[in-house]
Amino acid sequence: MLDINLIRENPEQVKEGVKKKGVDPKLVDRFLQFDEKWREEMSALDNLRAEQNELSKKIAEQKKEELLSRAQVLKKQISKIEKEKLKFKEKRSETLSQLPNLPFEDIVVGENESDNKVVEEAGDKPDFNFIPKNYMELGEKLNLINTKKAAEVAGSRFGYLIGDAAVMEFALIRLAFDVLLENDFIPIVPPAMMHPEIMRKMGKGKFIDEKDVFYVNDDDLYLIGSSEHSIGPFHMNEKFEEKDLPVKYAGFSTCFRREAGSYGKDTRGILRVHQFDKVEMFVFSHPDKSEEMQKEMVSIQKKLMHKLNIPYRLVEICTGDMGWGDAKQYDIEAWFPSENKYRETHSCSNTTDFQARGVNTKFQPESGGKPKLVHMLNGTAFAIGRTLIAIIENNQTEKGTIKVPEALQEYLGKSEIK
Repeated sequence: MLDINLIRENPEQVKEGVKKKGVDPKLVDRFLQFDEKWREEMSALDNLRAEQNELSKKIAEQKKEELLSRAQVLKKQISKIEKEKLKFKEKRSETLSQLPNLPFEDIVVGENESDNKVVEEAGDKPDFNFIPKNYMELGEKLNLINTKKAAEVAGSRFGYLIGDAAVMEFALIRLAFDVLLENDFIPIVPPAMMHPEIMRKMGKGKFIDEKDVFYVNDDDLYLIGSSEHSIGPFHMNEKFEEKDLPVKYAGFSTCFRREAGSYGKDTRGILRVHQFDKVEMFVFSHPDKSEEMQKEMVSIQKKLMHKLNIPYRLVEICTGDMGWGDAKQYDIEAWFPSENKYRETHSCSNTTDFQARGVNTKFQPESGGKPKLVHMLNGTAFAIGRTLIAIIENNQTEKGTIKVPEALQEYLGKSEIK
């Protein structure tokens, strides 16, 4: 959530920021109205309670009838105002949850992915002397991917990884963890489910409200859409020492998404599925170092892509396309030869203190004073399914086999899948 004091003191700045993300700035005015009403009720309540306390002392000494009568009136008034205060508090909170994190001022202002800014392109696109096949054609031929059987078992947007594809998943996981451990990341396997109120505290209200999340009704739990969702609350209501920052985690989890907003898109194959595995970076950073930290995380993503020798481009995401809780977001898009275009495989987001405020994660400055909110960042190491697609398509041969990237050969025990 946004800082309430920021909204009170700089409403025009907040209006400008949320407008850049496509949110009606009138919501800021609505929040301020409820906030003012809440504060008025709080002030009235404080005055009545002060009077009630003074009256209680006099009643204890005098026990006069008129004092007892006034005490009854005060009790009713306090009860009424408490209900009003709660009403405005709930409306204020509801409105606050509809306000996204503010983008940094240097972010490209745009409406959708067509306005994103390409920062760099890297790697050599394969120069095939044949028409490249789609990954599903290769995957089915080599018995690596089976979505038909998955559809019989679980419906659309699911798939089986078989044989070398399954082994390659674990090879990618191991490669990612080897690189991340070298960079002082702590391995973690987080819960794949979480309480609704914690999901919202992590700033995932839009993810919930747009029905992109799977819900387990009997247990009142949501399935996570990313390791980020349940790693962030790992230090909920805790305080770091400044000297211990940054704290960096390398998480692995199965992730679940309905893909409700992408009906009809990429329904065949394993690019856009309900269930996928991912290695995720998550960092608790000092606020002054979070932009530097994001650059470090992007450099790790680039390193992993170079290790796989996959052509890619780095994209700075515009205000209208970035995540709800993001202040700055980069995507890496891998080259898909069969489509002759780049497709997103990685993202890296700086959510500043937006999520930290929700889960109350702070650090104690070495100079003393009040604890401050940390900044939280998250970034993909490998989204397994999409990375497999990129490997298959970019390493196919005219014979219909797949060359295994050199960085994975040790883990996979072979140089070619055939």
